[in-house]
Amino acid sequence: MPTQAPRKKSNAIWWILGGLAALVIIGVGLVVMLIALASLGSNTNTANANTNTNTSNVNRNPPANINASSNTANSNSSVPPSGPFVDDFSEKKWSVGTSQFGRIWYDNDEYHMSSKAGTYIVNHAPSDEYSTENATVKVSARSVDGSVPSAGFGLLVHCGYSKAKKIEDYALLIYPSPQPEYAIVLHKDGNESFLVSRTRSDAIKSGSSPNELEIRIRGAELQFYVNGQFLTRLSDTANYRRGRAGFYTSDVTDVAFDNLEIDR
Repeated sequence: MPTQAPRKKSNAIWWILGGLAALVIIGVGLVVMLIALASLGSNTNTANANTNTNTSNVNRNPPANINASSNTANSNSSVPPSGPFVDDFSEKKWSVGTSQFGRIWYDNDEYHMSSKAGTYIVNHAPSDEYSTENATVKVSARSVDGSVPSAGFGLLVHCGYSKAKKIEDYALLIYPSPQPEYAIVLHKDGNESFLVSRTRSDAIKSGSSPNELEIRIRGAELQFYVNGQFLTRLSDTANYRRGRAGFYTSDVTDVAFDNLEIDR
């Protein structure tokens, strides 16, 4: 009885299985590659975002140190050689510009300051040449149109910054109204307090006439004068001792400063 020879198994199934395995391996490789690329792109975007944030923070800083010029703290200011130092404002050494606090500019060899309404503006000298330690400091100051800022204007000494980067100084302020007055102010850690409240003085010229403001510093004692006439004396209880000269004004009145002299 004839018999049928057994049928050989086909190799096709192995080719199919091998092909599927290859596809699986390639697929897994592609997924791993896509995950790696996505992670790299995410890191790059994060780095770019951080860079943009830092740039934005820099751009938000006020320009030109309008509110208070950058200088070292009172305790760290170096003292220049003894002798008179004069700035007649014919050279543009101090900061100028406009900020949220007000405007500062040079005009006709005078240094002008104008604050925003209802507030005040402070500006410190640009270098330690203007140190006020054991010095007699004088400056001419005038209201250009004769109006009187509500918080006055005047001369600062021992200007510096607290550890919190807030202004610190002593201020001789005048109010040249028809009944002129002066005041002595302390700025400590950015806070303003009156050491001498507004006091009537005939030594002060009214209106737009220039007044010579003067502070004589000997150790811890500060003596205050206007137009050569003695006003009062105080002790440096804040222990500033060192620091620079500076100027102060308030409201929108244009105030001009000239002929700053520091004699040590």
